[in-house]
Amino acid sequence: MEWLRISTSTELVRVATDEILYVRADGNYSDLVLISGRSRKMTFQIHFFDDIFQQLQNNMFVRVGRSLIVNKRYIYVINLTEQLLILYGGNMPQPVEFYGQPSPHRQRDITISRDALKQLKESLENERGGDYE
Repeated sequence: MEWLRISTSTELVRVATDEILYVRADGNYSDLVLISGRSRKMTFQIHFFDDIFQQLQNNMFVRVGRSLIVNKRYIYVINLTEQLLILYGGNMPQPVEFYGQPSPHRQRDITISRDALKQLKESLENERGGDYE
């Protein structure tokens, strides 16, 4: 298990990478969201996290479009027809869903393009591992 340490002039955030569910862009800030549902507003743009995740020995994070980085360990469903990404697993209390089109009835404000989902699906399909078709 690797630990991510993010330090600013006033704060240090230290978290196990296995506990990170996703990071989403929020203008000049980013929200770091854990599998427990807790989140932390960070004073870094999303490209900071993209760069820091690339430096991990066992990088399990993948960028999905411009506004989202997800932990591949928790990708449960990618549905291109419904333009849907569901994250679930571990000790998560409930699944987290991201859709292609915004809706006032959904709590997630990130939309994922069909192309970004298609690239993610193809990337996971081409990884080597113990998956079966």
